[in-house]
Order: sequence, then structure tokens, then C-alpha cells
Amino acid sequence: MEAAVTIAALPVAALALWALLRTSSAASRLVAEPTGERWHDRATPTFGGVGIAAGLAAGVLLAIAVDAVEPSSELAGILAGCALLFVAGLVDDVRHLSPLAKLAAQLAAAGIAIAAGLRVELVANDLLGAAIAVFWLVGITNAFNLLDNMDGLAATLATVACFYFAIDAATVHANDMVLVLALSLAFACLGFLRFNLRPGDGARVFMGDAGSQLLGFLLAALGLAASWTTAGTTVATMLLPLLVLAIPILDTTLVTVRRLAERRPVTQGGKDHTSHRLVYYGLSETKAVALLALIAVALGATSVAYNVLDRPAVTALGVLVTFALLVQFGGFLAELSEQERRGRPGDTRLRHAVSVQPRRLVELVVDAALVGGTFLASYLLFVDGRGTELQRGTFLAVLPIVLGTTYVVYVLFGVYRRAWRYATARDLLAMALASAIATLAAFGIVLATRDLGDFPREVFVVYGMLAAVLAATSRWFVRLVPEAGGGPDDGRRRVLVVGAGQAGRGVVRDLRGAPDARVVGFLDDNPRLRRRRVQGVPVLGTTADAAAALAATRADELVVTIPDTAAERLDLLVHACASAGVSHRVVRERPLSTPAPARALVE
Repeated sequence: MEAAVTIAALPVAALALWALLRTSSAASRLVAEPTGERWHDRATPTFGGVGIAAGLAAGVLLAIAVDAVEPSSELAGILAGCALLFVAGLVDDVRHLSPLAKLAAQLAAAGIAIAAGLRVELVANDLLGAAIAVFWLVGITNAFNLLDNMDGLAATLATVACFYFAIDAATVHANDMVLVLALSLAFACLGFLRFNLRPGDGARVFMGDAGSQLLGFLLAALGLAASWTTAGTTVATMLLPLLVLAIPILDTTLVTVRRLAERRPVTQGGKDHTSHRLVYYGLSETKAVALLALIAVALGATSVAYNVLDRPAVTALGVLVTFALLVQFGGFLAELSEQERRGRPGDTRLRHAVSVQPRRLVELVVDAALVGGTFLASYLLFVDGRGTELQRGTFLAVLPIVLGTTYVVYVLFGVYRRAWRYATARDLLAMALASAIATLAAFGIVLATRDLGDFPREVFVVYGMLAAVLAATSRWFVRLVPEAGGGPDDGRRRVLVVGAGQAGRGVVRDLRGAPDARVVGFLDDNPRLRRRRVQGVPVLGTTADAAAALAATRADELVVTIPDTAAERLDLLVHACASAGVSHRVVRERPLSTPAPARALVE
């Protein structure tokens, strides 16, 4: 196969970097000094992007020379955009461009590629398609720019993505241009990794902005050219770029949300990425990169499987598997975070990170069954019998979109992180709202990407109402399931604590492992603690939710650790306890294990 000549990108990239490392002028002008915003602790050259660009150019030019790919305006436009961002990144590495200047270069590169023929055919509207293309190209470029925060991470994930794009281009969506570009970039990254990923020793060279922006832009272009340029695309085709590039997309989203919440500039560097969190929680840098690469391999494999099989039922099942992996990974991070707060070592084995926890898997399966069953019931209400062949085909094509959108919205709403056993009415309302938003989002995606023909639109209206009710009801039923090893009949006193501060955490520590009592939840008026866990105990609401929380947890005692709270709040707590027939007391800094009795609240 002629495309095999792209392997020349590997030695060219490696030789270019080898030569630059021996050139004192290059090593002195392009150097990243250690700062509080970076992950390295010694001055390191940043001309790795030069080696990647050299390898990419060698692979593409050699492929053109042997007729592995035909020169085209689209290919020229993509390479011109890459060249522009490579130069802009190189200038940034030397002189530090402003964020606006970098954004202007990215928009210009996107405009060049689109003007040269790169298109998004997922939607019928050309203007909307162009807007999606610009957003995607700029977004993924910045995602890889932010992802370049640890030795070997960006180049490893780029290599994984490139090989999946190459597999798709050689099997499902035959495209010589995508095949050559993907293989050339993958081999160029492998040549760079020889100098960047060195377990047990620091990197000899960084890729710099010149390399990370080139990587991000080309991968974004490959995502568009690989499948989104096909009119009438299937759900599986839509998912390919999203899943292949899922890790950088998710990492950038989480970092952006966190920095906005903390009122920090999104463009400012920092040690708050997923890779950094893994290292903080006990993984080595090599293990952190390996874990993220392993997840990228798994997600990429599911995306290619969807496209190869291209059957709606298989795609729906694949969506379930994909989100099971993502939710498990999120749970793994949360677990390590909790263990770190307790001062205990977490289980950092890679096997533990990817093993699916039964409770989360059950939640995902139940949600899939509810979505599929409710959508099917709504569909059958508006068609004769099983519907026409076209209606049945549309139903099967739309179902994975509805399911996938539901999972995405549920993850964003933190549905799989909540302690539903102690859900209040407000929590159930939020669950119903998440379901309704998911329905609206799915309907919008379907209208933008498909011609529904004679498929009844009323199906979405009825489905949205039923799904919202059933989603909330399913979480309410969790309260009826006995807790393993600590349910209401285990004989221990169930304690609800008001205040998740120092005194409240002391109560949890004192009662942890106690034979006669256990803490079942916190109430705290700090909105930032809402639906979070403190020392493994869920924050169920504010003091205004005391009555509902007492009923939901079946608490035997209310312990107030904020004695200086307002009088009206104390009255509210006393009244809630009296109505529920629950005892109550105030604890200052004295631990519960102290024999002296705590002062009771005065009604």
C-alpha cells in the first residue's frame, strides 16, 4: 500500500530534533523555564513542534510523490492552516503572543481550510455548517494547546487518534487524504515521543505551542474530513470524531468550567488538568499518561466498531458501553479525591481505574431501558401498528441520538455522582429537568441532521413528559432499596449533621467505625457544597431542607455543629425535629465520644 511510505515521518522528525538538540543557538532561544504554571522543574527546549512539522511534511510529500494521495485544494488548505498555526505557535514560543492574537491566527487557519473545501455536511444549512466547522477547528486546536501539560500526553493521545482516523479512512470512509495525513502525523509524533516521553527521566524537548497548535488543528481537520463531510450521515458517523478526541474535549471542558467558576483566565496555564489530578492522587506521571491513553484507545475502538457494524441497535449498545467507561473514569477520579481528603492512599491500579462499578452500571442500564422503552411506547402511540418502513428506520436511527444526549446531559447535571438514597424533592425536580433538557437537545440535533419525513413529531413531546416523570420516579425508588451493610435495620443510630465545617467533620471522624452510630448526611447553607461529599458523606441540602432530609435519611438524631447560627434557623431545625420525632443536640468542638453530655437545643 502506497500510504506506507508515510513512515518516513518518524525518522525525519527524530533526526530533526536530534540535530536541533545539538545546535546551541536553537536550544538557547526556544526554552521553557520552570514556573508555577508548568509541570516541569528544569529549563527545557520547546522546539519539538519543528520536528513534528518536519516529519509531517516529509510523510505527506513522499505520499504525493508515489501517488498515494492526489494533490487537491482541500489538502492544500489544511496544510496551509497547519503552517499558519505552526508559525504563530513558534512566534508565541519566542515572544509570547496575546490570547487575542492566537485566536485570530486560529480563526484565519480555519477560514483557509474551509475556503479550500473543508465542509460539514451533517447539517443542511451551509451557514450553520460553516459555524460548526470554525467552532470545531478552533476548539480542538485550543484543547490540544491546553492538553500539552505533561510529558508525552498530547503526542500520545494524538497518535492514538491518528491511527483510528487512519483505520476509518482505510475501511469505512475511504479517503486517501485522511489516511496519508493521519499516518504522517502519527509517525511524526512517535519520532517526537522518543525525546519527550522518557520514564524515569525528564523530557529532553517540549513540543511548544508550535507543535500543540499544529496537532490540534490537523486532528480537528481530520475529524471533519473523516466523516462529517458525508451528507445524510448516521449516528455512528457523527460519533467518530467526538469519541476519538473525547479525552482532550472532556479535559478542556472541565478545566474551562473550573477556571470560570474560580474567576481565573481560561487561557492562563495551571496544574488543574485531569492528568495533574491523577498525579496528585498518587499515580506516577507515566501511569497517568498510560491511563488516559488506555481510555482513549477504548473510546476510539467503540467509535470504529460503530462505523464498521453501522447498525442502530449496536450503536445504542455502544453508547451505553462508552458512557459506562466515562462514568467509571469520573467515579475513579472522585474516589481518589475522597481518599486524598481523608489522608489515605487510594487504589491507583490501572485495572481498578477501568473496572466498572456495579452500582453505576446498573444506573446506566436502567436509564437505557427507560429511554428505550419510553421512546418506543411514545412512538407506538402515533403510528399504525409498527409504522411504515421509513418510520421504523427513522425510529432506529433517532434512538441512539436520544440515548446519547440523555447520558451527556445526565453527566453534566451530575446525575451519576449524587446520593439518590437521600434525595429530596428538589433533587427529584432537578432530575426531571435534566431529562426534559435532554429531550429538547436530542430533538434539536435530530432536526439539524435528519429529514424526519412522516415520522410524528408528537413522539418527542409525549416522550419528553413521560421520560421526565419516569426519570425522577426511578431515583425516588432508590430510597426504598435497603443499604448493604448499613441500612435502617442495622441497629446503629442514624445521625444527620448540620454544618460541614471543622466541627461537623470532627463528628464524622469520631463516628467512623463506631458500633452504635453513623453519619447519614450533612446539611449546610454553603451553596458550593450542595450535592457534594465531605469525608465521604453527602451534603443533602441546606438547613431549610431539614424536614425532607430527616424523612429521607430516617435519621434518629440531628446534631448541630453551628451553635452561632441565626435564631430563626435554630427554630426551623427544632420544629423539623419535633415534627419528625427526632432528638437533637448542639456540639461545639467537643467530639461525640466525650462522656460529657452536649447541651440540648432549647425550644
